[in-house]
Amino acid sequence: MRKITHLIFTISICLISFLNFGQKSFSNCSAIFLNTKMLVNEYSPSGKCTIDITAKGDLTVSTIQLSSPENKPIEPILFQIAIKDKETGTLMLVSKEKLKKMEIQKVLEKCKKGDHIIILTLSDDYALPHNEILVL
Repeated sequence: MRKITHLIFTISICLISFLNFGQKSFSNCSAIFLNTKMLVNEYSPSGKCTIDITAKGDLTVSTIQLSSPENKPIEPILFQIAIKDKETGTLMLVSKEKLKKMEIQKVLEKCKKGDHIIILTLSDDYALPHNEILVL
């Protein structure tokens, strides 16, 4: 009987530890930046990311410090880029390599108005709720 109680206790501890690992996913807030300006208009569920097709500068993804009046990038994180075609909804991977920054002009030359630029994070440590950028 004592062995069964010990076994149940051990299994319970393992399950609790396993559940704890699952809760750490997406624990760091991050955002997309063009140069040092955050692309999303507001960091909330209703926030929208848009970019003009003539935009210039470096696209980055960073953890952020949420504060008034300005949200600031803290630490750059690795990402990849895909484009979602407006007409067909087809996704095309633009960057096979892992990036810390990319000139936005290199991405926009493959886009047309109405397409979406999709940013893919490479780790589940980073929450990126506004990962689609509408090209205007």
